[in-house]
Amino acid sequence: MADTKTDGRRARGERSREAILGRAVALASVHGLDGLTLGRLAEAAGVSKSGFFAHWRDKEQLQLDAVDWASRQWTERIVEPALRAPAGVRRLLALHEARLAFYADRVLPGGCFFFVAQVEFDDRPGPVRDRIAQAMSRWLGFIERQAAEAVTLGELTPGTDAAQLAYEIEALGEAAVIHARLLSHDLAYTRARRAVLHRLRSLATDPSLLPEEPA
Repeated sequence: MADTKTDGRRARGERSREAILGRAVALASVHGLDGLTLGRLAEAAGVSKSGFFAHWRDKEQLQLDAVDWASRQWTERIVEPALRAPAGVRRLLALHEARLAFYADRVLPGGCFFFVAQVEFDDRPGPVRDRIAQAMSRWLGFIERQAAEAVTLGELTPGTDAAQLAYEIEALGEAAVIHARLLSHDLAYTRARRAVLHRLRSLATDPSLLPEEPA
């Protein structure tokens, strides 16, 4: 009986921790990781301050855990859906489209956790900056591997620079975040999708694998 009660408490504690991290990532997408004040986060997550301290004793660990939680969310909402597309140029486009859908659906109130985090910590050495850089490096490396596989499959022209193509796709995704919030929401996503589609079709050995470019 004691073990059952202990397991129940652990499960509730884990659910509480996950709920707090979800709210932390949402808040950080607007206010940044430094904006995760105890009062603001406790109120947003609906927990007491004492309940908060049961999970985190310092702000830096909370920030590190928030980066990890945001990475898992990115994988679940963007990477995993895109992996259902056939390997090659179609998967590259699916990755970009899944990212744009994540933004367009307003999953996070600030649009993109990682965009805000990198701007906030790019010149602040320390564990949080390192964790953000690792997450971004994994993402960029994943795009590059998909591009390299497309070359190997013969769907991108021989000699295509996979690293350069990954950089361009990432840059267009980041641009969509800013333009959608400051300029035109719908137009930003339309242009970001069109730009990557155009780039992929120009490099594809068989452009018919991809949708036609809009007029």
